[in-house]
Amino acid sequence: MTEPTGAEIAQIVLNGYEAFAQMIEALDRKAWHTPTRCAGWEVCDAAGHVVGLASDSAAGTPGGRTADEQAAALRDRSPQDLATQLRAAVAGLHAFLELLDDAAWSGPSPVPDRTFAEAVVTLWFDLYVHDDDVRAALGIDHARGSTLTFAVIAVAASLTRLGWGPATLELDDTPPIVIGGGGPKITGDPYQFVLVATGRADAATMGVDPSVNIYAP
Repeated sequence: MTEPTGAEIAQIVLNGYEAFAQMIEALDRKAWHTPTRCAGWEVCDAAGHVVGLASDSAAGTPGGRTADEQAAALRDRSPQDLATQLRAAVAGLHAFLELLDDAAWSGPSPVPDRTFAEAVVTLWFDLYVHDDDVRAALGIDHARGSTLTFAVIAVAASLTRLGWGPATLELDDTPPIVIGGGGPKITGDPYQFVLVATGRADAATMGVDPSVNIYAP
């Protein structure tokens, strides 16, 4: 399938962050402190990690803090404060990403073993999974359509880097994706596959090996 261009990746990321900012700024205190499926994290912690990682990335220091450190640093902030901080970080990211030409998108990034395109997709995917954690905690429908398709592409890229496979993803309403030269077909709901591939659902629900979890040690 056709890979998105650098400009398309940038727009997907920016749109995702703005949607997340709009979602969290409308939350009340009860929603803000609702437990999520991430052990020990409430909605405010998931949001704090998303905002902290965006801020670190805008400052050129992705990976400078752990997810728990980012969450802890912003745990006492209000939803509105975090939405404001996120938009400020995204403005910085936008200004930087606009400067990248095709060669830069294909070149090395501050993230080890990642091109800029791969690093930005990884950043977006972190946003996607934690946005979905918040949605699941609050009973908000998860994103489908092109957003879900892009999430499957991101998972496939991670599995390829990890040497997983071979396999061919033929998920519902999603273009086929070949991993490791192609192999056994994986079919079914793409959303469920993303949950399985991030350790948020049992691999048996998709009939795949648990090694498909991209976050497994």
